[in-house]
Amino acid sequence: MMTQELFREDAYAKECVARVVAIKENAVLLDRTIFYPLGGGQPGDTGELESQDARIWKVIDTRKDPDGEGILHILDSSEGLKEDMELTLRIDWERRYTHMRMHTCLHLLCSLIEAPVTGGNISTDKGRLDFYLDYSPDKEDLESRINALVVAGHPVSYRWITDEELDAQPDLVRTLSVQPPRGAGQVRLVNVDRVDLQPCGGTHVKNTAEIGPVVIGKIENKGKGNRRINLALASV
Repeated sequence: MMTQELFREDAYAKECVARVVAIKENAVLLDRTIFYPLGGGQPGDTGELESQDARIWKVIDTRKDPDGEGILHILDSSEGLKEDMELTLRIDWERRYTHMRMHTCLHLLCSLIEAPVTGGNISTDKGRLDFYLDYSPDKEDLESRINALVVAGHPVSYRWITDEELDAQPDLVRTLSVQPPRGAGQVRLVNVDRVDLQPCGGTHVKNTAEIGPVVIGKIENKGKGNRRINLALASV
C-alpha cells in the first residue's frame, strides 16, 4: 500500500482528489497526494482535506509512514473520516512555494561552495547549509554570486538514473549526512541548468528567477571543519 506522490511530477499542483486508504489515529493515508512529507531538510506540507459534503479536516503536518505504507497526513482530528471516502486535497500554497524557492536556492549555494554538505534546513523564509570547511567564505562575495545565479534565470529540470548509475558517479552526491534513497531502482536528479546537478527528492521552482533576491546571513564556525551558512529570501 503506497501513496502516489503527485508532487514529484508537478510541484505546482495546489489541489487534487484522492481516496482514503487507511486511518491511523489522527493521521490518514491516501492513495495519492500533492502534500510533500518532511524530508531532506524540507518541512512537511500543511493544508486541508474536504469531503464531498463540505466537511473539512486541517492537515497540520505531513510525514512518511514509519511502517512504509505511504505518506501520513497528520490532522488536527480524524473524526468523521472513513476508508474509501473521496476527498479534495489543498495545500497551503504560499508556505509550500517559499519552501520551493528556498530549496532551489540551497542548490545554488551548494554549487558555489566546493565542499561536502554536512547538514541543512529549510523554513518559511530562510534556510541554511553546513559545509565541511575550515574557513569562512567572504559574505559579500557569496551574496553577489548567488544573486547573479538567481537573476540569470537558469531553468530547473529533473531526470532519473538507476542506482547503479549513481554508484558509478559518486561525485553527484554532495551530502554527507543524508544519502539519496536507493532500493527503488532509480534516483531523481535535480538539474539547475549549467549550475548544479545532484540527487534530490524535494520540490523546486521551474526557474531560478522565481527565487527572488537572497540575503546571506551569518556564516558560523560550528567546530573544526564545519561552517554554517545562513541565508534568507528578501521577499516572502
